[in-house]
This record gives sequence, C-alpha cells and structure tokens, in this order.
Amino acid sequence: MPRTFHQHVLPPRRRLLPVAAAAASLALVALLVLRPTAPPGEPASLLRAAIAAHPSPVSYAHPCADHLTLSLHRLRAALSSLDSGDLPTALHLASASLQYQYDCSHLLSVPAFPSYPLTSRFLNSVTLKDLTADSKPHSSYSAVAAFPATILPAATVCKSTLAAKPCDFSTVQDAVNAAPNYTDRHYIITIAAGIYKENVVIPHEKTNILLVGEGMGATVITASRSVGIDHVGTYDTATMAVIGDGFRARDITFENSAGAGAHQAVAFRSDSDRSVLEYVEFRGHQDTLYARTMRQLYRCCHITGTVDFVFGNAAAIFEECLVKTVPRAEGSSKSARNVVAANGRIDPGQTTGFVFQHCIVDGIQDFVVLYESNPQSYRLYLGRPWKEYARTLYVSTYLGKVVRPEGWLPWRGDFALGTLYCGEFDSRGPGANHTSRVGWSSQTPKEHVRFYSVENFIQGHEWIGYKI
Repeated sequence: MPRTFHQHVLPPRRRLLPVAAAAASLALVALLVLRPTAPPGEPASLLRAAIAAHPSPVSYAHPCADHLTLSLHRLRAALSSLDSGDLPTALHLASASLQYQYDCSHLLSVPAFPSYPLTSRFLNSVTLKDLTADSKPHSSYSAVAAFPATILPAATVCKSTLAAKPCDFSTVQDAVNAAPNYTDRHYIITIAAGIYKENVVIPHEKTNILLVGEGMGATVITASRSVGIDHVGTYDTATMAVIGDGFRARDITFENSAGAGAHQAVAFRSDSDRSVLEYVEFRGHQDTLYARTMRQLYRCCHITGTVDFVFGNAAAIFEECLVKTVPRAEGSSKSARNVVAANGRIDPGQTTGFVFQHCIVDGIQDFVVLYESNPQSYRLYLGRPWKEYARTLYVSTYLGKVVRPEGWLPWRGDFALGTLYCGEFDSRGPGANHTSRVGWSSQTPKEHVRFYSVENFIQGHEWIGYKI
C-alpha cells in the first residue's frame, strides 16, 4: 500500500528567515563581488580549465558557458527580489541558479562551484511557516485569459510559397531576432500554417515573446537533433529553446522528428519564468518536453512521447492536458517501460516540481493495441525520480488502462526512494488503482493539494492574466 501522507509541501527548515536568509544572501553578495560576470561567451577560469581537459570539449563548452552566465543572472535577480520582499520569486530564481551550477559541474565532472553550497543554504534557510503563511485559497484564476482577445502582431511569419499575402519573415528565428530586447510588453509574432524546419532559440534578452500559430498540427516547428546522432548533449537537441522570461505560445506544434530509434531528442526546452503555453502540441519520443527551470503553466496542451517525455526541474503545472505515450522502436517482440515524468529536483529547498491537474494520461491507439495484445510487456508509469528530491503530483487526473497498477517506477535500485515525493489525489479511470501503488508513493491529503495550486505553487494570480 502507498503511504497516505508524506512531508511533501516543503521540508521544514531549522532556522527562521530573517537571520539565516540574510546571512546567506550576504554570502552570495560577497561571492558576486569577488567573482564578477565573465564577458558573454567567455567562461571563468575554472570552466576554461575543465573544458580544456574534457575529452569532448566542443560539446560542453557552449552549454556550460550558458549555464553559468544564466546562474549569475538569476542569483542577482533573486537578491533583488528578496530586497523588495518578494520571497517566492527569490526562491524560484535561486532554485534555477542552483540547477545551472549543478548542470555545468556535472557536465564537466568537476567539483561543485563555490556558489553551490551558498545557494543551497539560502534556499534551505526558509521555514515552512514562512512559505505557507500567505497561501491563497484555490480558485479558477488560472482560467483567466492569458492571451489578447484580438491578435495584433508586431511581426508575421509565413512560408512564402503558401502565403496568401506577403509577411515579414519566412523563419521564426528571424522574427525572434528582430524583436526588441528586454521589453516589458508582449511582442506578438503570428506564424501562418506550414511546416518550419528550423531550430529556434529565444535568448534571455528576448523577453515577453508571444507566438500565435494557426492550430496544433497546422503550424509546426520541427527539427531532428538527437544525442545519439548529432553528438550533442540533451540541452542542445531542442527544436525550440526558450530562455527569455514571459514567453507565451498558442496554437502551435513543437516537434522533434528524430524518431523512435533515437536517444534523447527534445522538442521544447524552457527556462522562461512566468511562461504560458496553451493549445500547444509537443511531439517526440524520449525527452519530448524539457521543463528545465522557473515557473511554467501548460493549459490544454497535447504531449506525446516514450521515455521520460516530461522532464526537468521547473515549477510546472499542467492543466487539462492530454498526455499520451507512443510505441517505442523495439517493436512488438520486446517489452516497453514508458514513463511520463522524470522530475529533476536536486535540493530539498527548491520550489520546483511537476503538477498534473485534470489531465488525461493514456496511450495513443497504436500503443493501446500493443498493450491489449500483451499487457505485461507494454507498460506506462506515471513517473520516476530522476534526481534525489524528485516531486511529481497528479490531481484529479484520468488514468487510462495502460497505466501500471504500481503506478511509479524506481530510477535505479532504492535511489531517492526516501527523499522523493510521488503523489496522487483523486485519480480516476481504469489506471487509478491506488491500492496497488508502490509503497514509496503517496495518496496526497486533500488539505495539502492547495499548496500545489496555480496561486500557491507558481503565484499565477500575479502574472497569468493578459495585460495590454
């Protein structure tokens, strides 16, 4: 039987905020003063030395430089938020900074950077009481309009051979490049129906980019980079990679077409804070959607994949999404253990986790046919712990018959089984057999579900509603 309660909201801290957070923030300020930002594209001396000694330096220099630059950017913003009294935002920013430091040091197999324990100390200096004292009651706020009623584009994109009338750009990347930097107003780019074969990057200076297509399956941005074929890391396989805060997208398909036989192949990667994706389709196989860091909301989206096809360490909420697994490349002669979520929370103080609310989790028809022919071989699991403090929760979600009775899959042996949180509340459907769940999963008490609402988990009441 699964556990009926787990200390899953946030573990209690031993100190109160005013003393511990102030001490940690002062230490971080000192670190920033002693180690100023390197010029863009110029990693610090430790990074340069590690890259030079690495057997495959070309594949890792670019992402590590990005990670550390963004980590410093997030740390500074965290301190600014703390100074203004916005504790939740400060913790989200520090959580992201810690992730970037972790990713770079592990990528290069070097010891943790000096800032890592300081950032962790800051995150763990806050008490449970500090975080829940101002919790908001659950409401339908997430249903407010996140997009303007009338779309007035600043830029248009279309395939020139298909366009009924001329448009500004023929590629999405060119339209993004033309957008102003650090704007506090949404820059609307409309993308006409068509297949756009390109890898798109929205860098951190391109804030508040809003993409509007002509529908899932009609406007398709697709590419095919994968770890096994292109000799790049998972980070660089993304068809669409977003760093700039305030990103929003609607009525688009993001696809990685590397195929079922490829290894990690990301369709969409996001580090964008306060981002909203609505009626967006994510097509792929292994590692389809990389919700890497910061606050993200997915509404009425379609997500398909095979292994860990929703992964990362963001504070991400998936509302009314259709989540379906597809067959793997092994064919009907071999078994397939498909997994929806692989959460990568690395520290107990991080404000991150995946929350699926009112979703549908099932297999596409081809997978269901294979399952019906051999139920023991074709299996779908709700999640597994990618990192030590993984946190994944399903709330009032319909689970199809392809979901295994045990529900959750270990990562390796007993790794993280004592520190993770894998929870369900009010699961429904033939796959909702909570009496057979693994013993290290939890049935979340109703009174704790509110901590995972849009208001309390990602502070959505402050930023989701569209403002002209």
